[in-house]
Amino acid sequence: MRIRNNRRRLPRKDELATTPMIDIVFLLLVFFIMTFRIVAPEGDFNLSKTARAAAGQTPVDEFQLPVITVRLTADRRGRLTGIRMNGRELADFDELRAHVQGFMRDAGSGVRSDQGPTVEFDCDYALDYEHVVDAVAAVSGYVDRGRVVQTAGKVRFAPARRGS
Repeated sequence: MRIRNNRRRLPRKDELATTPMIDIVFLLLVFFIMTFRIVAPEGDFNLSKTARAAAGQTPVDEFQLPVITVRLTADRRGRLTGIRMNGRELADFDELRAHVQGFMRDAGSGVRSDQGPTVEFDCDYALDYEHVVDAVAAVSGYVDRGRVVQTAGKVRFAPARRGS
């Protein structure tokens, strides 16, 4: 007489082999680190938002160049109605760019591009953001024969005007 084995075999557990996956992850990590190229980011400029010490007072600039104040006014719908640079009315952003470039030429060749003037934007609260971006692009620099020339050393913003 034959005796039956009533013990049932437990199902075999499939295990995930993690060692080859870890090897592949490290190989990919090494590949991406070795092929990564650091390039200067496009449109990279130094931004800071500073509050004035008191109403009507401009903070002391760490460089010897004076602060260029750009006032952007807007109507109730957010459309740009005026551009003023140091109290002088300008027609458009191209004229603003030309004035900042002229300011750098007048400062002389002893001024490095990272020591350019500080430009402070005083914008109406309702001004559309696209106009602010256009203004920052106008003062931050330009491309000359494939080379990026930085004009403003720093760009900062005055506190927002809610009542305007």
